[in-house]
Amino acid sequence: MAWLKRKEEENRPAPSLFAVPQSSLAPEFIDLLRAVDAESIVLNASDIVDYSSEGIATFNLIRDERVANESLIRLVRAVRRSGLAQEATLELPRGPVGAGTHDLLVRVLPLGNAGQVAILIFDDSEMRRLDSIRRDFVANISHELKTPIGALSILSEAVLGASDDPEAITRFANRMQTEAKRLSDLVQEIINLSRLQDDDPLKRAGTFPIVESIREAIDQSRLTSESRRTDIIFASDSTALVKGDQVQITMAIHNLIENAINYSPEGTRVAIALKTQDGLLEISVSDQGIGIPEKDLERIFERFYRVDPARSRLTGGTGLGLSIVKHIVTNHGGDIAVWSVEGAGSTFTIRLPIFTPESTDLDNAENTTAVEAHS
Repeated sequence: MAWLKRKEEENRPAPSLFAVPQSSLAPEFIDLLRAVDAESIVLNASDIVDYSSEGIATFNLIRDERVANESLIRLVRAVRRSGLAQEATLELPRGPVGAGTHDLLVRVLPLGNAGQVAILIFDDSEMRRLDSIRRDFVANISHELKTPIGALSILSEAVLGASDDPEAITRFANRMQTEAKRLSDLVQEIINLSRLQDDDPLKRAGTFPIVESIREAIDQSRLTSESRRTDIIFASDSTALVKGDQVQITMAIHNLIENAINYSPEGTRVAIALKTQDGLLEISVSDQGIGIPEKDLERIFERFYRVDPARSRLTGGTGLGLSIVKHIVTNHGGDIAVWSVEGAGSTFTIRLPIFTPESTDLDNAENTTAVEAHS
């Protein structure tokens, strides 16, 4: 009998490293999950969520205490069938519109013999995106910085050579101030874009009325509009809420308003409209400016791309404003479009998901794609 007992113990499956009590999760196990550099979900044998980490809400994966993503559900079933850990990559949309995605590495592990499983989610979309961006960014920056730095060098030499001509010194000094401001603006835009690229606004999102961001952006553009005698028209009492980073959303709207003012003749107007439709809000910024040639419409959101380089130099444009706008909107699960006719003006339209406390926008998670599943 002793021999038989030993054989049974030898043949018994080894306990899982992550074994937990069947009825509840041990506090030590929860502490372990929190210590792992990943978001996590624990499902019981009935597929009810026993535990989820705070950041898991970012991915819209849970609805009514269950996992709402079919690809992830299939992975969980495979783990239960095989008793082995499974791993896959998932691509989740960041919102109902736009091209922004979360690229996730997902690992599902069995927890003992109670049918429980742990889901660990590693978001490496930021790392992938940053690697891609930085490959191009350094070359672009070095080229853009050369122009104002070179101009300052030449102007300083001109000042030294005109020491006996006060009028020439004044003229060159004014040019140096212009180039110095251009350099300062460019450096600030580079800093802004760098911060945006290193940050995911949905991981520390707040909720706020979109009207607040629009009005703040208008206030930030008052000096520019007054100097160019441009009227900014906006009227809305919308109570629509947005989830994300209010400073970034305000920055995006402000960039569009500044762009509209700078590329419009003096004495014209810029109109801002806000409407909601199908769970989305639309912010449109329209001008009476020079318009954009059709051949340039597809490229205007590229970093450092300028439709009219000479005009950009006159207005102090850095070539980064629209790129920053698109980056912010995409990271908030939205998109941006442009309509323009040369000589008739342009309209830029941002679409963002409306936040409602009752809705978690989980339907988007059902459109995910699983790739490279393996054990």
